[in-house]
Amino acid sequence: MLRSAVAFLALAIAPAAAFSASRPLTRTSVRPARAARAAPAATATTSDVVEEERDVVVIGSGFAGLSCASLLSAAGMDVLVCESHYELGGCAHEFCYRQDGTPVPSDKVDEGERVFRFESGPSLYSGLSWTDGSPNPLKHVYQMIGEEPEWITFDTWGAFLPEAPEGYSLSIGAQAFEQVLQTYGGPTALSDWKRLAARLRPLTDGVKALPASAVRPDAGALLTVVLKYPGAVLRTLQDASRGLTRPFSEVLEEVGVTDPFLTNYLNMLAFLLQGLPMEGTLTAVMAYMVDDFFQPKAVMDFPKGGSGEMIGALARGVTKHGGEVRRRTHVEEVLVENGRAAGVRLRSGRVVKARKAVVSNADLWNTFRFVKPGQHAGLDKERNELVPSTEQCKSFMHLHVGFDAAELPDDIPPQWTTVASWDEPIDSPANVIVVSCGSMLDSDLAPEGKHVIHAYTAGNEPYSIWEGMDRSSPEYAKLKEERSECLWRAIERYIPDIRSRAQVTLVGTPLTCERFLRRDRGTYGPAIAAGEGTFPGVTTP
Repeated sequence: MLRSAVAFLALAIAPAAAFSASRPLTRTSVRPARAARAAPAATATTSDVVEEERDVVVIGSGFAGLSCASLLSAAGMDVLVCESHYELGGCAHEFCYRQDGTPVPSDKVDEGERVFRFESGPSLYSGLSWTDGSPNPLKHVYQMIGEEPEWITFDTWGAFLPEAPEGYSLSIGAQAFEQVLQTYGGPTALSDWKRLAARLRPLTDGVKALPASAVRPDAGALLTVVLKYPGAVLRTLQDASRGLTRPFSEVLEEVGVTDPFLTNYLNMLAFLLQGLPMEGTLTAVMAYMVDDFFQPKAVMDFPKGGSGEMIGALARGVTKHGGEVRRRTHVEEVLVENGRAAGVRLRSGRVVKARKAVVSNADLWNTFRFVKPGQHAGLDKERNELVPSTEQCKSFMHLHVGFDAAELPDDIPPQWTTVASWDEPIDSPANVIVVSCGSMLDSDLAPEGKHVIHAYTAGNEPYSIWEGMDRSSPEYAKLKEERSECLWRAIERYIPDIRSRAQVTLVGTPLTCERFLRRDRGTYGPAIAAGEGTFPGVTTP
């Protein structure tokens, strides 16, 4: 999804929280990382505890967890990744269904068998197909571990906006966006945009010249950053003083952007990228997006094999150096001994010791739950401060459909966005919806003559209306039907007969995200607005 892709576009692959085993716990990382998805409940057995020992144990197999694990493994460490679900990938995992509507784990799909491969998370990626000089930190990880998917490129994105209820489908490049502004904007839209782009683009030079993989929170940064990239460091510091870390809305006001369409459009992009309106979005995020999306020959990337192959490449980076990635391995607790994280206890009762560190790829709230209160005073203090005070982004509604592609028009874009109203807050429920049909880019994601499509409300579904519901109740089924109606309508913008074409239909709710993705209250992560707070670093309590 677009918002998930920002983790890479904005140089923010969320570092996982690391419980260091080499020193006492002093701090907990609360950067939002992709959480591991929970497996069906298993019977805990503590009477027969079998222990093993690794250098590092990583909890969760999302992008951040596997990036960390693959790099550590490449550096010669003995790494174990524990994934609770039977699918790897956390919020970016794929899941498979046969044409008869029965689910099948991806590692159980027969060789050569074509199934519906649904994607649970990211839709849009950028900077991954570059062969040289990409600023995308995930690309850097792939290059360092020597594993990478094959990339499919495309440049078309569809949109249905209040000014364009009939919709449009154009390139994401600079020339096409100027055409959109001339068609739907007011008399100052184009000049406003050119002034803004001129203000933003120089801000990306320092950041793009400074590889995210070189940045570290300790004295080693002198070697990896300052001495190796002195010019980029200086430029980044200068750009910070010019507003790189300010809310994007302040820069719009400073530049004098007044056109309503352009303002609303940029507010939509800010929300899709970071999950917050532009008042809470870092200027760095938008500057990066403007430079990347709207350059003359801009393209988007899509992995051949879908997001499952992106995760698969990272997992291979772990296993080819002797590390291990285990599915269906649920971590119940991080064990603390003598003031340090010493390992984990699994749901089965098995204990895995960690010689160097335990890394959590779970969200803030679930990471704290791994350590029982009373195990470490510093962690308890931070837990009491952060858990009640950290606001959460909203959750999602998801609609996955496997459908018949017979006689489908060939001018449908692979991805499109709908916005119901500019008059309502951009994060209002069902206001912004993203639709992605990955099999239009890679036909192997669906059986012959079929397609898979994923529509979702972009982080605007409130958890409160679902809280406490019984997932097996008629009331829950009825609410799922009601709340997914907007998603069906978004798909129908391009495929009016989608309901009659549908062969496999799945609806996900905030309770689905809470249960299977292990996201607290189904949230996408902490809602920390620009100018009001920062994400702590990657060290731990």
